[in-house]
Amino acid sequence: MRCLGIDYGARRIGLSFGDDLGVATPLPALVSADEPRRWAELAAILKQRRITDIVIGYPLNMDGTPGFKAREVDAYATKLRAEFGLPVHLVDERLTSYEAESTIAKTKRREVRASGIIDSRAATLILQDFLNQKFPLDGGNESPG
Repeated sequence: MRCLGIDYGARRIGLSFGDDLGVATPLPALVSADEPRRWAELAAILKQRRITDIVIGYPLNMDGTPGFKAREVDAYATKLRAEFGLPVHLVDERLTSYEAESTIAKTKRREVRASGIIDSRAATLILQDFLNQKFPLDGGNESPG
C-alpha cells in the first residue's frame, strides 16, 4: 500500500505520503491557482510515487455531521476516482488544520500559510490517522495482562 494523503482546499492542496511502514510524511503542497496545472502536478506525484490509495480529509462538523465543505470534497473524491481509477478513502479531518497550525509560531502563520506547509502538515495528520487504523502499533498481538 502506497498512500497519498490530501488536505483539500480551493487555494492549496496539502499532500503527504505513507506506505506499509505506517508513517506519514509531508510533501510539498500544490499551491498553483491554475487548476489544470494542479491536476497535472497531482498526476505526476501519483505516478512517481506509485500511489495505490488516496486518503482525503473529510470536513465534519464537531457533532459528526458533514460540513459545508463536504460537498466539495465529495465532488473532488469522485473526480479523483474517475480520473485515476484509485480507491479514495475519506477520513475525519476535524481539528487537523488547527493542530497543524498550532505548531507554527503565531508571528509566522500568515507567511507559512501561503506556502502550503500547514496544509501538508494537516494532510500528514489525516494520513497518519488512516495508517494507524490500517497498521495498529501492537499489530493486534496484545499480551494478556
